[in-house]
Amino acid sequence: MAKEDYYQLLGLSRNASDDEIKKSFRRLAMKYHPDRNRDNPAAEEQFKKIKEAHDVLSDPKKRSAYDQFGHAGIDPSMGGGAGFGGASFSDVFGDVFGDIFGGGARGRGGAQRGSDLRYNLEITLEDAVAGTEVKIPIPTLVSCKVCNGSGASKGSSAVTCPTCHGHGAVRMQQGFFSVQQTCPTCRGTGKQIKDPCRACHGQGRTQDTKTLSVKIPAGVDNGDRIRLSGEGEAGETGGPPGDLYVQVSVKDHPIFTRDGANLYCEVPISFPKACLGGEVEVPTLSGKVALKIPPETQTGRLFRLSGRGVRPVRGGGVGDLMCRVRIETPVHLNKEQIDLIQQFDESLTGGGSKHSPQAHGWLDGVKQFFDKIGL
Repeated sequence: MAKEDYYQLLGLSRNASDDEIKKSFRRLAMKYHPDRNRDNPAAEEQFKKIKEAHDVLSDPKKRSAYDQFGHAGIDPSMGGGAGFGGASFSDVFGDVFGDIFGGGARGRGGAQRGSDLRYNLEITLEDAVAGTEVKIPIPTLVSCKVCNGSGASKGSSAVTCPTCHGHGAVRMQQGFFSVQQTCPTCRGTGKQIKDPCRACHGQGRTQDTKTLSVKIPAGVDNGDRIRLSGEGEAGETGGPPGDLYVQVSVKDHPIFTRDGANLYCEVPISFPKACLGGEVEVPTLSGKVALKIPPETQTGRLFRLSGRGVRPVRGGGVGDLMCRVRIETPVHLNKEQIDLIQQFDESLTGGGSKHSPQAHGWLDGVKQFFDKIGL
C-alpha cells in the first residue's frame, strides 16, 4: 500500500517553513495522541503517521531527499520512515510538548526550578489546638548574591552550548532507532559558562540558612502539611525556587490524647466517691471544670464534656472531651484501715448480686462454662 504524502498528512504546502511544520505537528499530535484516544486504534495509527511525517520534514537532509525522490529517497539507515523508532508514546509526547507541559529535555527552559524541601516540626498539643507561630531555621541553597543566580562571573554571561546548540539534549541515531539524551557538555541547561562565578563555582546557588516565620493554624493534627510556596531551594542558573513543606507532628501529652475532634483523658477517683458519688475537678485545655460523679459509678465509665475538644483545621464543629473514670485502689493502709475494710467486706457477704451484680454475673458465666466442658 502506497504511503500517504507527508505534507498532506500535516496539512501543509510544499514550501512550509520549519515553524509551520512544528506547529502543525503539535496541533495534530494533541488531537490524535493515544493517551487522549484510548479506545480508538485508528487515532493511534494516525499518530504514528504524523510522527513519521514530522521526523522527515523537520530534518533538512531528509526533507530535501523526500522532496526530490519521495518516499524512495528516504534511506532507512538514516532513520526515515521508522515511525516511533522504538520510543514510547510518553517519550514522544514529552519531547514534542515539553515546553507546553513542563516535560521534555532538561535544558529547554535554560534555568531549572529548585527542589522542594521538607521540614519536620514538632509542636505541643496546646499549640496544635489553639494555633501558633514559630520560627524555623532552613539550611538550603539560595540564589548566589554575587552573580544574581546566573552562575557567570561579573561582566560575563553564559553562551549557547556548542554541542546541543541550546537544546539541552543530543540525539543519537543507530539504524531505525533514535535516542535522545541529556547534553553531556551543558548537562541539559542549553548554555555553557566560560567564566564561572567564583562564589558559587558556576552553579548560581550557594549554601545558606534562612529563618522563616511559619503560622500554624488552629486545629492541625499529626501528619498535616503546610506548604510555603517559593521557600524551597533556589533554582539553577536563576531558575524559580521550589516549595517548602512543613510536616507537623504533635508531641504526646501527659493528660490528653486526641482522636479527630475529640480529646480523651483518664480521671482517677477514690473508692468511696465511686460508691457515694460527688464531684471531681478535671482539666481541660481552657481551664478546670467540675465533673459530677453519680453514686455507684463503675470503673471505665465514660463521661462527655461537650465543646471541650478541638475545632478541626478543615472545618466542622468543636469536638468533646471524653473523661474515663478509673477507681483507684487505696495503698499503704494502716491496721485500722485494714480492719475497717474487712468489716465492710463482711457486711457485704450474703448480699449476692445485690451489691456486686457484675461479679455475680461473671461467676455464673464461669460456672456455666465449666459445666459445659465437664469440669
